[in-house]
Amino acid sequence: MSATNGRLRGGIDLGGTKIEAIVVDERHQVRGQARLPTPTEGGPADVAAAMTAAMAKAAAAAGVAPTALLGVGAGSPGTVEAASGTVTGARNLPGWSGSYPLAAELRRRLGVPAYVGNDVAVATNAEHKLGAGKEYRSLLGVFWGTGVGGGLILDRRPWHGRGGAGEIGHMVIKRGGARCPCGRRGCVEAYAGRSAMEARARRALAKGRRTELFELMHERGRTRLTSSIWWHAVERGDKLAVKLVERAVKALGAGIASAVNLLDPEAVLIGGGLGVRFGEPYVRRIAEAMRPHLFNDRTPPPVMLASLGDLGGALGAALLVPSDAA
Repeated sequence: MSATNGRLRGGIDLGGTKIEAIVVDERHQVRGQARLPTPTEGGPADVAAAMTAAMAKAAAAAGVAPTALLGVGAGSPGTVEAASGTVTGARNLPGWSGSYPLAAELRRRLGVPAYVGNDVAVATNAEHKLGAGKEYRSLLGVFWGTGVGGGLILDRRPWHGRGGAGEIGHMVIKRGGARCPCGRRGCVEAYAGRSAMEARARRALAKGRRTELFELMHERGRTRLTSSIWWHAVERGDKLAVKLVERAVKALGAGIASAVNLLDPEAVLIGGGLGVRFGEPYVRRIAEAMRPHLFNDRTPPPVMLASLGDLGGALGAALLVPSDAA
């Protein structure tokens, strides 16, 4: 192995619909990448196997074996116990309501040190270190995708609490409100998470509501309503899609404003599959939806779009690998 290869790191972003794996060098430049669909059946072991396969493909694209990497970091939904690399309650993934030793399993399968962090926390840290949040000492990252996740930077350092900090998707915005995928009611994610939005769209379709959402899904050979499908449906003026996206924006505005009222961060960053796909116009809409709920409405924090795109989560995961991992 060359000295250069010895400084390569792997990063895996485990999402609700896709697994993104990359290999980066010391300058955080991507040397190889691969994407696989997230399993929809099975359990945590099946997800770990798919993550391993994605990382192996990314390493091959970089011209190295996985064992040539300094280490591999992974960003996962759920509550993460960083010291052990155990993930609990990743409910947007198949059969993952309990705890699973993800870091140990990736280490066993890939043959290199493995580290795990919350997916949105690591993506927020990547934006703080490498992207749109570099100039701020405090930052609230909100990633709008399959679920709604949050990450916190306080005094230029990630804040994880006891492992579950930043779960903005599970802030209650309506007592006794819509049922959330987490099993509780009235969470932001119950209105704005892509899984919850799709479930509501399917119920509307079953009641005879007209929508192009599922026609678009079948045209594109998908089994779920991806961010791109939602965007195209809204662009076409699909009334149900427009209604559900606007409902999501209002929920995000209320939830983010409540978090801002508590923490008063210098800036808010919007990322995730839906956030990036809908882009700047919807970042502005979210900022407008926040304003009625802000206590300090005269000096609201800037709300900006994540700049690292789809690779932000994987880049943040790679940052979990320490320089002395070997």
